[in-house]
Amino acid sequence: MYAIIESGSKQYRVSEGDIIRVDLMPHPVGTQVEIDKVLLLAHDAGVKVGRPLVEGAKVIARVEALEKGEKLLVWKYRPKQRYRRRQGHRQVFSRLRIEKIVP
Repeated sequence: MYAIIESGSKQYRVSEGDIIRVDLMPHPVGTQVEIDKVLLLAHDAGVKVGRPLVEGAKVIARVEALEKGEKLLVWKYRPKQRYRRRQGHRQVFSRLRIEKIVP
């Protein structure tokens, strides 16, 4: 059984026991989260495709950790102007463990 969910305007294919990394969620570590935006649900009985969401389906996950991504460097440069700027950025993510898929 697997589901396709939407979180932070991105789509993820998840099944029970998976660990995914999504954009930062406003929940502390250890909290249980219900994700209602289920776009597709596939199990033994068949496939349910939502229009746009599958009614009554939800995914229960637990926030395991907050982690930072890799450092990205942003450069600004103007030729012949002696203007150069370098800035670093590290995005914060939430790591979720998928506990249950409720059809």
